[in-house]
Order: sequence, then structure tokens, then C-alpha cells
Amino acid sequence: MAAWSWRLIVTGVVFYFFVQIIVRLSFVALPVAIALLLTALLFPLTERLRRAGLRSIWATWITMLLAFAVIVGLGFIIGLRANDEFPRLLDQVQQTARDAQNWLLKGPLHLKEAQLTDMVNEIIRQANAQRSAITSTILSTAAVFVEVLTSIVLLLFITFFLLKDGGQIWSWFLRAFGSAAPRVDRAGRAAWHTLSQYIHGTVIVAAIHGVVIGVVLFGMGVPLWAPLAVLIFMASFIPIVGIFFAGGLATLVTLGAKGPVFALVFIGVLVVEQQLENHVLQPLIVGRAVKFHPLAIILVLAIGGILGGIAGAAIAVPVVAVIYRALPELRRTPPALPPAAHHEPPAPPGGPGEPAPGAGEDVSPQRNG
Repeated sequence: MAAWSWRLIVTGVVFYFFVQIIVRLSFVALPVAIALLLTALLFPLTERLRRAGLRSIWATWITMLLAFAVIVGLGFIIGLRANDEFPRLLDQVQQTARDAQNWLLKGPLHLKEAQLTDMVNEIIRQANAQRSAITSTILSTAAVFVEVLTSIVLLLFITFFLLKDGGQIWSWFLRAFGSAAPRVDRAGRAAWHTLSQYIHGTVIVAAIHGVVIGVVLFGMGVPLWAPLAVLIFMASFIPIVGIFFAGGLATLVTLGAKGPVFALVFIGVLVVEQQLENHVLQPLIVGRAVKFHPLAIILVLAIGGILGGIAGAAIAVPVVAVIYRALPELRRTPPALPPAAHHEPPAPPGGPGEPAPGAGEDVSPQRNG
């Protein structure tokens, strides 16, 4: 136990300083992490184009342009629908506000119109009192926007070169490990396979969320149902909490457009969706992709969320899955080749796969009659 204890202490110290370095370099580390996920998602298409005979540079450009075209196409469709449906949304929100005002005045609360006016004035006064804080928040948001834009540019460059020269970069990286390179190579390939399975499983889960929520909103007649469905799809890449953030916005739109009854129904659907994600979709689809037990998926998500918040929950499962699959390959020793039998002749000079000189000819001594 003493031997294990000091080794765990050393490992914990190294891990702590490694995490601190990652936190200090988050501006670079986060785009690299996202680029690895995007590369794992897009690499099958690039590989198929290469096998079809295209050069690596052209296969990479086609992959990137197709991905960009899909994103732009979705944005264009969403923008058109938002432009068409936003005026109707404003009308419905105004009608809902009038209905709510009438209910407050004539409903069981029996509020006076002067009381409503005082409530509105108090809200305005509080907003004016917090004007400086709001201004600083807007300025900080602008700075964050510039950082996000820079990170996106860095992300695109990293993804492009990983798709184009990923194999060469990995070979260059392995040279630093000398005789341990075969072990690191096996561990890296196992980790990459696990990461690819995870990102594909996550895309399936996000697509299921987007389709279900989109159908529910469309059935309720909520405006902007298509943009909200895409928002749900994007937010589902952050496990557990992502669907609540995007669902909260969808709930507000539903409340403003269709009233409290439809909003409560949508909240019920959202809760069911969240439970399905926690206990069915994430464990069965993503857990099966990375070969984790459903309990392990839930515990990893909970621990990642506690330690790192939303970002920790988003990367907890792929990080643990990659480590879990890579460590056995680092420890595993490949079986040794069986020793050659004593009666076997030495290998021919032509090398493996080439026939020895005179192979196939009868070289036995001729016997006289």
C-alpha cells in the first residue's frame, strides 16, 4: 500500500500541473480539442475521397467545403424561416401579453391597473440602476465575441491540417518515443477509434433531440420551430445541461406565442427528453459506442460537470473513454514471434513474399534406372 500510495501522489501532482497548464492555455487547448472532434467526424469522408483516387489536398478541401456548405445552407434556411415567422411571433407575443394582463386584472388575483403600472415602473427602475453593470457586461461580451471569432479561425486551420496531414503528424510525433513508439502507436490508434465512435454516437443523440423537439414545436404551431430545433441539436452536444439551456429559450418562445398551457406541455416534453438522454440515449448509444456501462456514463458526466461545469461535462466522456482504451495498449506486450524450427532453412535472400532461386524446380538427384 505504501508503494501504491507514493505512486498515486506523484501521479496526482503531475495530473494537477497538467490541468493547470491546460487551463492557462485554454485559448489554444479548446480549439485543439474541438478540432479533434471535428476531425473524427469528418475523417471518414476524407478517407473515402482518398480511396476514390483524389489527392489528399483535394479530398481535404472537398470535405471542408461540404461541411461549410451544410452549415451555410442550414443557416440560410433558418434565416428565411425566421424572417417570415418573426412578425407573426411578435403579434402572438403581444396578444399573449394582453391576455396575461387581462387575467391579472380580472382573474383570481384581482390586481389594479395602478399596481401593474407600479410593477412595470419598478422593473424599469431596477434596469436603470443596473445600467453600468449591463454596459460592462455588453463590453465583456464584445471581447468574448472577438476571442470566439479568433478561436474559430484557429479551429478551422487545425481541422484542415489534421484532415490533410494527420498521418504524417502522427508519424512525426511517434519519433520522440524511440523504442516505445509501437506501444504509443497502438494506444493512439485505439484512442482515435474510440473518439470517432463517441462523436458519431453523440451526433445520433443530438439528431434525435432536434427531430423530436422540432416535431413537437411544429405540432404546437410555435413560430421559429426550425431555428429552435437546430439550436436544440447544437446544444445536445453538451450532455445533460445543453438541452435545458436551449429548451429554456424554446419554452420562452412557446410561452410568448401560445400561452402558458402550451409552455407547460413543452416543459413536460423537455423533461422527458432530458431523462431519455440521461438514462437511455447517452448510456445506450454513446455508451455502446465507447463500450462503457450506462452507470459509468452517468457517473462520468456528473463528475465532469462538478469539476469543470458545462465544458467539463462536454469533454468528460470522450476524455475518460480515450484514456480507458489507450492505457491497456500502453501496458500490453505483443506476443513474441514463434522461434523458427531447427530443420527450417534460413530465409531466402529475396526477402519475404519472393520465391527463392530455383523455387518450383525439381532439384532432387536423378536416379539411374
